[in-house]
Formats: sequence, C-alpha cells, structure tokens
Amino acid sequence: MSDADLARLRAMPTRHYQAAPGEVIVEPGPKASQSCMMLRGISARLHRLKGRSGQQVITALHVPGDFVDLHGFVLNGLSHAVIAIGPVEVEFVDHSELVEITRNYPHLTRLLWRATLIDAEIHRQWLVAAASLRSNAHLAHLLCEIYTRLNVVGAATDLHFSMPLLQRELADLLGYSPIHVNRAVRDLRDRGLVRWVGAEITILDWDGLVRLARFDPDYLDLGREPT
Repeated sequence: MSDADLARLRAMPTRHYQAAPGEVIVEPGPKASQSCMMLRGISARLHRLKGRSGQQVITALHVPGDFVDLHGFVLNGLSHAVIAIGPVEVEFVDHSELVEITRNYPHLTRLLWRATLIDAEIHRQWLVAAASLRSNAHLAHLLCEIYTRLNVVGAATDLHFSMPLLQRELADLLGYSPIHVNRAVRDLRDRGLVRWVGAEITILDWDGLVRLARFDPDYLDLGREPT
C-alpha cells in the first residue's frame, strides 16, 4: 500500500466494542449503516432456519482481520447474524467511510473487494470438503484452515490455538450430529494428530493432519506457509 493508503486507513474513525460469548455482534435484516472488523477472538455467521424453532446453521467462522459483514456494505440487507464464539473484540466502521474510500482510493477498494472474494472462496471450499470428505477428515480440514488463518495474523503459533466451539456448534457447522462430531474428535486424538482439551487445541502432527484433510491452503490466498 502507498503512504497515502496507509494514512487514510489510520485516519479512519472506528467504534471499538467487546462482545461476550454468544452475543450477537451483527443483526440480520435491512441494510446497515456500518460494517464490522474482527480484532480478537472468533465469531460465526449464523443462519436461523425459518419455521424450525431453535434450528440453526453456522456457515462461516471469522478470525482477526476479517470484515465479517463487508458484503452488507453493498447489499440491501443480511440474511444471517454474526455471533461471538468466546470473548470477542471488534471495530465498527461507518459505511460513509467506505463510500469515501471507494470513490478516492482505488487500491484500497480492490483490497476490500479481494477480502470478499477470499470469503467466498472459503465458503466454496467448505462445500467441497462437506461433499468429499468423511467426518474425521472434514473436521481435520477445518482445524487446518482455522489454524492457518489465525497463524497468518499472529493470533496462533507453535501449532496451538483456541477454538471455543461446543460440540453441538461444531455439529451445526459441519452438518453432522453431535455424536458424529464426538467420534471424529476422538479419531483425531486416537491417531495422535491433535490434543484437544476444552477450547484449546494443539496439533501434534501437522503433516499427518494435512494428509488426512487433503488440505491445500492455496484457496486462502495467503502467500506463505503456517509456522
């Protein structure tokens, strides 16, 4: 980015907010006046199924650096909520700021566009994983992805990270029953691939986890390997 691009970003006013576990950060509904960027923690894109009380589907996880609802800047509304998974810190940016950037800073506009394209690519890869992998490999793919995304922004190192999802939430995300998720977690442990205690996950065999998941990080467009 040019000095002018960096200066514009640093000058952008934002509103800082801390969300408690389970709190709704972004409401579904008509067009909003601001967008939200993750600073710390993990959030989830949550769809509540109409006519099915209590049923919901998680269709994305967001990590620090993600604009969780940037597409809401150009759409007429959002069909989903964004909720905090564990403690979360975010910054809200008024859409008037994004309008000014898109009018006067073409390179920043391309970067914002790129962020939405990567978000869409992750969604497509989730569909591929769900259609082609068994439950243990599907879960392994998710772990590889989340660690890689956290690692690249400095939020996870040494093959250790926190993912405070309950097994029923993992079931909502992966499309399995909680029993299937429990078996998948146990299988990864029994293979010696991970240590999983509560929300804390340590990858014991990165290469083995990658092989099981058939994980290729190219779809994340990160440009470097995790460390």
